[in-house]
Amino acid sequence: MSVLVLALAVGAACCLGFGFVLQQNAAANAPLSDFLSPRLLLDLVKVPRWLGGIAFMVVGMVLGAIALAKGEVSLVEPLLATNLLFALVLSRRQTRQPLGRQGWGGLLLLAGGVTAFIVAGQPEGGADITDPVRHWLIIGVMVLLALLLTTYAKRSRLSAGPALLAVAAGLLYGVQDALTRVSGQRFSEGGWVALATGWQVYAVVALGITGLVLVQSAFETAPLRMSLPALTAAQPLAGIVCGVGFLGDRLRTDTGALAWEAAGLAGIVAGVVLLGLHPAMPNGAAGKERLRDLQPR
Repeated sequence: MSVLVLALAVGAACCLGFGFVLQQNAAANAPLSDFLSPRLLLDLVKVPRWLGGIAFMVVGMVLGAIALAKGEVSLVEPLLATNLLFALVLSRRQTRQPLGRQGWGGLLLLAGGVTAFIVAGQPEGGADITDPVRHWLIIGVMVLLALLLTTYAKRSRLSAGPALLAVAAGLLYGVQDALTRVSGQRFSEGGWVALATGWQVYAVVALGITGLVLVQSAFETAPLRMSLPALTAAQPLAGIVCGVGFLGDRLRTDTGALAWEAAGLAGIVAGVVLLGLHPAMPNGAAGKERLRDLQPR
């Protein structure tokens, strides 16, 4: 594993984690009438704290894009999941909550899961899979699942709504990461002309904006612990599926390696959930009262 890719991915995770906390701090006070509407972004753009969170997020996305250009999606995505560790660091400064057993347990599970998956899977790059049916099938399934989750969250407006929106955003971000790598490859091979004439770069922008609306809607309606774990768990899983499915990433497939890879992914998800539910994660202004306001009368 390249030290440069490791540094870039962890740096991206740090910026993303800080950015998510700042965004939720601001979104928690946004008008509920903007739920799942692009107007939400227009309201939040007036809030300096939110703009600071977006600045961190942009830097994180740039670092992540460079990491994806130099490394495999199946390697970078698990490292990006460590953004929750950095979110917890900033949240602890705000809430002054100790880590305790839950925090340390989540940290060990997340770090151990990432290590186990990378060491056992030994992700390697390969030739892109050119089968268009397979390509569009994987992207279509991810986007369709995100649409179904968003529709259910909008119609039900139950307490699970923020988590469903976060999962939907995570799926879209996973696809976005894969297409970011494709866009980087097109740019390196043909420059700006090749980049501008491919559909991938426009899909990256569309997925990014859609995911941003979903995430901010989740942030404004519930505490961070109800949305960030779902987002952080869904994104690497979707990215790995895309990486192996149509980018040609290769993982070891012998029985022992598959068992450790599965255990690593399970550890990542469990660690993300434990850390995300930690009391140090801020409630903000969003809570049961705001969820009650969203209930249909």
